[in-house]
Amino acid sequence: MSLSIPLSSPDITEAEVDAVTAVLRTPHLSLGPELAAFESALADYHSIPHAIAVSSGTAGLHIALLTLGVAEGDEVVVPSFAFIAVANAVLLVGAQPVFADIDPLTLNLTPSTVESALTPRTRAILAVHTFGIPADMRGLRELADRHQLVIIEDACEALGAELQQRRVGTFGDLSVFGFYPNKQITTGEGGAVLAHTQAHADRLRSLRNQGRSPQRRVSVDELGGRHPNPHAPHASAPASDWLHHPDIGFNYRLSEMACALGRVQLSRLDDILTLRRSAAERYQALLSDIPGLELPPLTLPVCTISWFVYVVRLPQGTDRARIQDLLANLGIATSTYFAPIHQQPAWREYIAPASTFLPVTESMGPRTLAIPFFNRITAHQQQQVAAALREAISLQA
Repeated sequence: MSLSIPLSSPDITEAEVDAVTAVLRTPHLSLGPELAAFESALADYHSIPHAIAVSSGTAGLHIALLTLGVAEGDEVVVPSFAFIAVANAVLLVGAQPVFADIDPLTLNLTPSTVESALTPRTRAILAVHTFGIPADMRGLRELADRHQLVIIEDACEALGAELQQRRVGTFGDLSVFGFYPNKQITTGEGGAVLAHTQAHADRLRSLRNQGRSPQRRVSVDELGGRHPNPHAPHASAPASDWLHHPDIGFNYRLSEMACALGRVQLSRLDDILTLRRSAAERYQALLSDIPGLELPPLTLPVCTISWFVYVVRLPQGTDRARIQDLLANLGIATSTYFAPIHQQPAWREYIAPASTFLPVTESMGPRTLAIPFFNRITAHQQQQVAAALREAISLQA
């Protein structure tokens, strides 16, 4: 009989439903007060001046690179053990990703692996907090300053994580978050960029809104009922200003409904992180005695992990696909996190995998397996997952 345990599941309460429904009873479906409220809450949570909500974490990476001036001819050091968007975004701005290897414990870039990938063309470091584990941002910051590089912090998997009692997302020149349904909080689809300066914030807001000046807004009536931010300056500017584009930009806006959902989710973040940590601790106890199975670190010095997924490393030589099939037959969903980017079919024309030496990345790629993990996963469900995984691995021994 199928257990039907999903890999992830969003945690939506009546408070979120009420907030989204309330937006639908207003004319403010885009660029309205919920956008301002969500951005303000994100900025306050991180004690940083500016948060710019966007349509996805990928969109955030794209406009963050543009805002920092990364362009054709530049190189950006990125991990290959990461979601493919980190490399795709670099390619979108005409730059070249240079893949660096990762630490075998944290699965993050390190100052030494990044330094070995630097060339005279390196312009930026794109550091990912893999699975919610903080990267060594102080070491990477020192390296970046020494070589006059900028840092983009990809915190899409790490909302709420801390390094030396400072929240991730505050170390980079710009930092990006994602709010897909499997993340710690969700807006359905969506993301955000954190900025330290007004100039960066203005540029980001222009890029997400078709290159319009961030100060240019028009009234609802002038737009035939379409709603700009009613609280922004120049709300009574001529309608032609809405069609005035000082720059090339994109439609990376985040809707009012999504922002309302995110605002309420963010207000629950402390409780959400507690639930996820408890689930990680249960898995640690249930799985710790399976021979050859490596578990993610539960704690690390000077770090607070924000649990995004729970990814185990299968014993050497295990047929991962067979393990997944055995679990799927029991209704237990799993996923492979991550297939190295430099080995992906989409990247064959951009990089020769044989020319990239990433021994840790290539050893981890075939062994990692994400098992069901979400806010409301029950102890009983986790016991069933653990028993099934134990049995599946024993059949391979």
